[in-house]
Amino acid sequence: MSETLIGQIDKILFEDDAFFIAVLKSGEKVSGSYHESEIKHIKGSAITLGGYWEEHKKYGKTFKFESIKVNQNQLFFFLNKIVKGFTKKLSAELIEHFGNEKLIDILDNDIEKLLEFKGIKEKRLKKIQTSWKKFRSMRKLGEFLSPYDVSQALLTTIATAMKDVDEPCTKIKDNPYILTSINSIGFKRADELALKMGVEPENDNRISSAMDYVLMNYCEQQGNSCVAKEILFKELNELLAFVDKEYLYEAALVERVAEQSIVLMKNNRVSPARLYDSEKFLYDNFKERAKKDSGGFVKNLDEFLADKELKLGEQQKEAVAKINNGASILFLVGYAGTGKSTTSKTILDLLNTRYDNKEIMTCALSGIASQRIADTTGYESATIQSLLVKFEEKDHFPFSVVLIDEASMINSSLFARLVRKISNKAVLIVVGDDAQLPPIGAGNVLSDVLTLELAPTVKLTKIYRQSEEQAITLIANDIRKGAVPEYRSKYDDFEFIEVNIQNYYSLKNQLSQQELHDLRENNATQIVTQIVHKVVDSIEKARLRLKNKEIKEYLNYFQVITPMKGGTLGSNNLNKVLQEYFNPNPKKCVKKGGGEFRLMDKVVHTKNENMTSWSSDGFKDGDDSNQRRIFNGMSGLLFKIDEDEEQVFVFYPNEDVVVVYDYEELKSHLMLSYALTIHKVQGMEYDIVVIPMSFSHYIMHNTKLIYTAVTRAKHKCILIGESGAFESACKKFDVTKRDTVLLEL
Repeated sequence: MSETLIGQIDKILFEDDAFFIAVLKSGEKVSGSYHESEIKHIKGSAITLGGYWEEHKKYGKTFKFESIKVNQNQLFFFLNKIVKGFTKKLSAELIEHFGNEKLIDILDNDIEKLLEFKGIKEKRLKKIQTSWKKFRSMRKLGEFLSPYDVSQALLTTIATAMKDVDEPCTKIKDNPYILTSINSIGFKRADELALKMGVEPENDNRISSAMDYVLMNYCEQQGNSCVAKEILFKELNELLAFVDKEYLYEAALVERVAEQSIVLMKNNRVSPARLYDSEKFLYDNFKERAKKDSGGFVKNLDEFLADKELKLGEQQKEAVAKINNGASILFLVGYAGTGKSTTSKTILDLLNTRYDNKEIMTCALSGIASQRIADTTGYESATIQSLLVKFEEKDHFPFSVVLIDEASMINSSLFARLVRKISNKAVLIVVGDDAQLPPIGAGNVLSDVLTLELAPTVKLTKIYRQSEEQAITLIANDIRKGAVPEYRSKYDDFEFIEVNIQNYYSLKNQLSQQELHDLRENNATQIVTQIVHKVVDSIEKARLRLKNKEIKEYLNYFQVITPMKGGTLGSNNLNKVLQEYFNPNPKKCVKKGGGEFRLMDKVVHTKNENMTSWSSDGFKDGDDSNQRRIFNGMSGLLFKIDEDEEQVFVFYPNEDVVVVYDYEELKSHLMLSYALTIHKVQGMEYDIVVIPMSFSHYIMHNTKLIYTAVTRAKHKCILIGESGAFESACKKFDVTKRDTVLLEL
């Protein structure tokens, strides 16, 4: 028999997502779930509860409620506590003036009417409108989803993502798997909800959604662009806990192949159509370009080269000769220090004898790589993304020569989008280093083209070093070959600081798991201490750059790079430690998810998403914002916190763009970037790089990873940690081969 309890919440004793236990002013304890806002909002509120008494093993006699109603004027409560843009005074005045029903009607259908009210201006109205829309969809969704134990955090995610969707409840009811299209809600969370809602385990939508999930995971996450059918089915069995249900997968696959969203290739391989189309296009396009003859450029190449102040080695000359002999496409591949830039510049100068400067364009994935190629070649450069945006409306770029740098980083979808825009008459030069990590995302175009010899290729292997004391390129190349370099010698630009565990191997057999763990933790802490020493050495020079408003130079001056996110030596922990040194006393900060974002923090964007942004001049001049694609890995400075609007602003100097983030987006879209993972820094370059080396990262270590990390350093590379971990990493080749459509074709 349900009872009613009325009271006022005094203290929250425990909360976890939407569930909480609290004490009323009268001393009774109550427990249950509240979905309509954060629990802190109802502290101090008068409430009516419906439920029953039970004995709680920790808190004693507790009223477990099934329904909860906030007793003050509910609209006042929501406007004041939850909908952004209302103060207590404004909420009270509006309710008094219009009454509840009328005000709800105005907020729903005629929000402009509020402008007649004193204290509401355009900017505030916009905020109220967005917030009200989100709140309304949240209330409806809250009521609809509450029977299925949906947490407050998940509810907020769904409501935010679906705020512009008509009838979100109906759409979710018809097919709960539409939720998988929301960032951060994968198949597993949507599936859990769907099954609670009564969806049958063999439901078509469920099988189809599971297939998408496995394909996405295997391709986008692990870098493949196709998968053997038996692997796909095996993964589906594991995900859905099915046995002998292959006929269900076959049926779903037949349907997907018929609607052309999945391609079934020979050898029983399966590829998402988007990835198949991209790689098939690249395969055909590169072969087609390889047949074309540009007619060559100068009669006497030796004479042309003799006039240049840059002297070329044999391999470098060979590359220039290929273009001069009429090649319309060239893959120029070289390791660190082999003179890719010198060769690129000479090739562009050769092409410049026929084509005007404005017909020649160089590009790269990251802003910093694009800047570097402009500096070293003297020709115009842009990021791939900005070129695609700028010429979105055109069939082709207006260039006769396009040079793509850092090609090892470009996944097949982006590579195809770029090459589609390059006229078939243009000369295409692709420059890269296949010893680096493969791209983030599906495909491995550079490596595949070399394997398949699809187009004319020159490999630069001879290293040119500035002086005996400069060792970064030599050390990197030893690592690439799987050899342990002479890392203990004295160099100007490379240093290894040993922080070893004495007698580790003999201790390994004597100590318990816990003792061993404590020993490793202690070692990791000592490595952190050494990293901090290096920070302290560099902080003055870093701050000077910031003081002189040299933002780009500040961001790229000093960087800690680590293989993993978690653990004492992972980027998450190191960021907290380093923030205290680089930015100890901020004027303002925002606390989010256990950490904080401070004014003047170094941050990195972590999603590929369209964001509200300005050019830096546009922001200064107060121009209107526009939507622009902001990429995972872009590095910036958090230069403004607006506490009233609950927003922060970040300047990305490499791309010359200012982006605004709502407080809600901070955790999902931004990370501190004093320490970054090696995958995040592909294509970047820093004056000083510090890399922790520990057996606790052993699972990640391989030659490609360490090579990529070491070659990020421009002037100084410092490794700190266990020499044994470094030596074994130098010998461990990266054995992960990607399954790609290109290799299948």
